[in-house]
Amino acid sequence: QVQLVESGGGSVQPGGSLRLSCAVSGSIFSISVMGWYRQAPGKQRELVAQISPGGGTNYADSVKGRFTISRDNAKNTVYLQLNSLKPEDTAVYYCNARPPIGNYWGQGTQVTVSS
Repeated sequence: QVQLVESGGGSVQPGGSLRLSCAVSGSIFSISVMGWYRQAPGKQRELVAQISPGGGTNYADSVKGRFTISRDNAKNTVYLQLNSLKPEDTAVYYCNARPPIGNYWGQGTQVTVSS
């Protein structure tokens, strides 16, 4: 059974940083495109960043230069480093695993950026 468990969310002031982690159980991690998505109140869920099994990355324009996605295949964990946070980054952040077959989501972790 595949499970994704996020951690690392919280409340920070504008300009602050957070590091999100997503631990994946099961045997799919090394063959999955891993992604972070977010959903703000009243808005659709949107892609924040993706990383391929080989390490290639893709970012939303709104987070380029501020967020960094990385993965540790030995730990079955994907990370999202959030720097220079803005109030508009406030959302629930979801981890996603997309192996060749299937699509899996974590339960989400709240990130709140406010002064």
